[in-house]
Amino acid sequence: MTDAYDEPAGIAPRGTVLVAAGRGETAAAYARFGRRIAADGYRVRVLPDVTADLGAGLAEAGKLLVDDQLPGPHVVVGSDTGALFALALAARGAPGLDALVLAGIPVGDAADGGGDDRGWDDRGWDAEIEARTACPTHRRVLSEGAATPGALFVAPAPIEVSGHITVPSLGLHGDADPISPLDQARSRYPGTLVTIAGGRHDVLNDLSHRTVAATIVLFLERLRLGPDLPRIATVER
Repeated sequence: MTDAYDEPAGIAPRGTVLVAAGRGETAAAYARFGRRIAADGYRVRVLPDVTADLGAGLAEAGKLLVDDQLPGPHVVVGSDTGALFALALAARGAPGLDALVLAGIPVGDAADGGGDDRGWDDRGWDAEIEARTACPTHRRVLSEGAATPGALFVAPAPIEVSGHITVPSLGLHGDADPISPLDQARSRYPGTLVTIAGGRHDVLNDLSHRTVAATIVLFLERLRLGPDLPRIATVER
């Protein structure tokens, strides 16, 4: 089921953001993120773990991207395997897709639908929480049911990403991500990559979630001016 967050009453919508959650995550994991982006005038729709039923996830995303009730530009934000899902949509040339925001993109076996051989799954929920986020609020949300314990270390269904990515993309990755180490993840991002100091795997919901959200909003605002992303603000000193 898709969770929805709309722009404030009386504000003209500025575009639509479709969020694709990662392994084991429910839509509730992105409630704070959805409310924040919506507060800036964007309509947000959140899909839970898209790898639980990849076919259904692709169908739902495709339907939302061409929904004429959802204003453009249409941007897919994907975290973890949701980022691979977003890349797959772009590689397939999904109608209505204008841009991507990719976060915590998986590397190694997990990125290709294989298992994880680092023994993370033997360390328990506390270790998984530590790997995901340092934000106490997000830790509470996850522990209250927004993520399935152990799901981060279970291989998802393979998500084929074949084809050239032609839409603009923004990548966000924590430089302290123990699940997808930054040095291994860099090459998987097709466009601009912003690294977050001290960021862990759930970079959209980590301690620096305000900076991350602001970075995304700036990307969205530039996208509204055109696919070449004209600059709005320039630092001169």
